[in-house]
Amino acid sequence: MTPLYNTTRIMADCFLSTCYDFEVYGKENIPSQGSVIFAANHVSFFDPPAIGARIPRQINYFARDTLYHGWFGKYLLALDTIPVARDSADIRSIKAIFKALKKQGAVAIYPEGTRSTDGKLQAPKAGAGMIACKSRATIIPTRLFGTYEVFGRHRKTPAIGGSIDIVYGKPISSETIDPGPEHPERYLEASRQIMKQIEVLSPPKLAII
Repeated sequence: MTPLYNTTRIMADCFLSTCYDFEVYGKENIPSQGSVIFAANHVSFFDPPAIGARIPRQINYFARDTLYHGWFGKYLLALDTIPVARDSADIRSIKAIFKALKKQGAVAIYPEGTRSTDGKLQAPKAGAGMIACKSRATIIPTRLFGTYEVFGRHRKTPAIGGSIDIVYGKPISSETIDPGPEHPERYLEASRQIMKQIEVLSPPKLAII
């Protein structure tokens, strides 16, 4: 973990812990080393920093290529984020993901492809399944609760106050979600299996209610 990334991670944790009731569950499920894919639902601008705020290893995130301008763009590059063009298949970003995983790194991806418009889980796209099947990285299903309410697509600025919870599920091997090359929708089916594991996650405090 680079000093800049760790400083940014700590700042994100301080902000989230100060402004919200911020809790994480299942940290024991996260491998301390080896290639890891954090496969998460996507509902808010807060999702990327929240996912990694309390994880003691560096995560490579996606960021829109339009953000890479000026000092902020240099800052994103220094954090080893991966630029991605949203309107087309970006081969460079896919190669960057595989490069990070080959180096035993960690990446955060969203099987749904884009932020939810209503906070609910969406149907997945094939991309996450393809990355999981080809990389053979360990998959950590991850689900965020509360980030939509405080900074979803319907908000121009974040609300202050409320609860944010993140649940990290048990590790999944890519072999268990890969239906095999003979399957007509191999990668999409793999993404569906990942989404099923995300869907069953919930914070203990909600499961009790």
